[in-house]
Amino acid sequence: MPSQKVRELSPEIDPLKIGMGWTVQDLDKIHVFIETTYGHSHPGSAHLLPIAQEAYKEIENNNAKGNLFFTTDICDGQAQGHDGMNYSLPSREFICNMIECQFNATAFDSAIFICSCDKGVPAHLKAIARLNAPSIVITGGVMQAGPNLLTLEQVGTYSAKYQRNEITKEEFLKAKYNACPSCGACSFMGTAGTMQVMVEALGLSLPGSAMMAVEMEDLKNVARIVAKESIRLAYDNIKPSDILTHKAFENAIMIHSAIGGSTNALLHIPAIANELDLNIDIDLFSKIHKEINFITNIRPSGFYPGSYFHKAGGVPAVMRELKKFLHLDVMTVTGKTLGENLEDLEKSDYFKKSDEELRKINIKREDIIKPYKNPIKQGGAIAILKGNIAPEGAVIKHSALPKEMRNVVLKAVTFDREEDAMKAVISKVIKPGDAVIIRYEGPKGSCMPEMFYTMEAISSDESLSSTVALITDGRFSGANRGPAIGHVSPEAAAGGPIALIENEDLIHINVDEYSINIIGVKNERKSKEEIDSILNERRNKLKPFIPKFKKGALAVYSSLANGAMKGAYMEIR
Repeated sequence: MPSQKVRELSPEIDPLKIGMGWTVQDLDKIHVFIETTYGHSHPGSAHLLPIAQEAYKEIENNNAKGNLFFTTDICDGQAQGHDGMNYSLPSREFICNMIECQFNATAFDSAIFICSCDKGVPAHLKAIARLNAPSIVITGGVMQAGPNLLTLEQVGTYSAKYQRNEITKEEFLKAKYNACPSCGACSFMGTAGTMQVMVEALGLSLPGSAMMAVEMEDLKNVARIVAKESIRLAYDNIKPSDILTHKAFENAIMIHSAIGGSTNALLHIPAIANELDLNIDIDLFSKIHKEINFITNIRPSGFYPGSYFHKAGGVPAVMRELKKFLHLDVMTVTGKTLGENLEDLEKSDYFKKSDEELRKINIKREDIIKPYKNPIKQGGAIAILKGNIAPEGAVIKHSALPKEMRNVVLKAVTFDREEDAMKAVISKVIKPGDAVIIRYEGPKGSCMPEMFYTMEAISSDESLSSTVALITDGRFSGANRGPAIGHVSPEAAAGGPIALIENEDLIHINVDEYSINIIGVKNERKSKEEIDSILNERRNKLKPFIPKFKKGALAVYSSLANGAMKGAYMEIR
């Protein structure tokens, strides 16, 4: 075992562990690394300590030794609306790096990772792939919905309506104070929910464990099972590289298409795969999303809150519908293949219990997870657009896109930071037929914050929601909806064409043909040759980007981050 080999090299390890309460007998046991994002940072992490402690206790009960470590994540919700959002994506990289430090500074035989939310989950997955030690994940579930199925992503809409004086302060405060009734990740298929699903889809967690409504005894039961599995994994030496194959990533992207997952997964999945030297490029997402139907009626693209997803059978129920497409021969942390796991669930009472849960709320499974032959939408929820604005690509989640916005020509209104765009939307400077361009918000520009509030201000305004698009080299929240086009690459800070757009340029968005192009200048259409010439002239006049951050975490990240289409991870070049 790795822990025993390192003990031979470092004689100080044994006395130091005895100094924190270990016995001599403990030194020879299996050593399990238990990493969690627990901390008083947000509801998705504040409840994780008892789960970690339960896993620790069960490891002790099975003659092994647990080791608790903590790297708390930050909350995208609390970072919204101010410069704190610049830290969100970089935190993925730094959490992963800290876990690498913690694990490799000593040595362990296997690992349990406990996480719930937007950056904590992909950070843990990156670390799992990088360390390549036997590992298993516990995802911490989602909170219940509030009154009248209120969920957090609706607060942005209430805020925009309040700023436009469309609702009272009391109505706004009622939404704010009731949107998060318990611990857990936000109760919709945002980035946190999507990444919990991705963990299970990749085969790194117990089947049927993603997006459970937070009931502590249920999660503690999962922790007890996982504790035993972590010991088995150490003996069997099943490594992430045995599980995270190209086929496994293809399965995850198929599930992503079926659930209408967050666009942020297009940043995280390639970054995770890169840790194992696998190339999961953006074109694979595009190909699979063209082929796999969107079948999950969960917010923000559907009706039901996220806690209902697990009630309806969760990931196994989606896999049931996609069974003929999935690679059923891939290995999982159970030591069995995906196909064998599904067979075991069919023989168990898993789906029977799901039916009982649904009967309690008078809902049928097909209300939430549609039969594949009767989907919410043919094809997936995401499209990759390319053109002279985004030669490397841009991402749109078009599952809830108004039909009239699928093929449209709009007039550009440009902004070099989100704050100015937000003011323009709220103050009615933005008019129907405009394309709001927000640039210099990509990985190298501003560390790729979300354009959440600006998009919510657009999508909650009846005059703009089906007449205006937001186009940015930044990203969006998994809660965003409507005509939002992000991850435009190359980004403005890298000299990408989005930096060349001027006010009153004509922008043609054609989702059905997967294209986005400047087709005119000063409200006048031009030929392709004329546009190419104009863009070349503008490029010659473009001033070099001056980095915004001179020191600290943001300076490190922005200087090392690669493009959004690669995953926006840090790399030494």
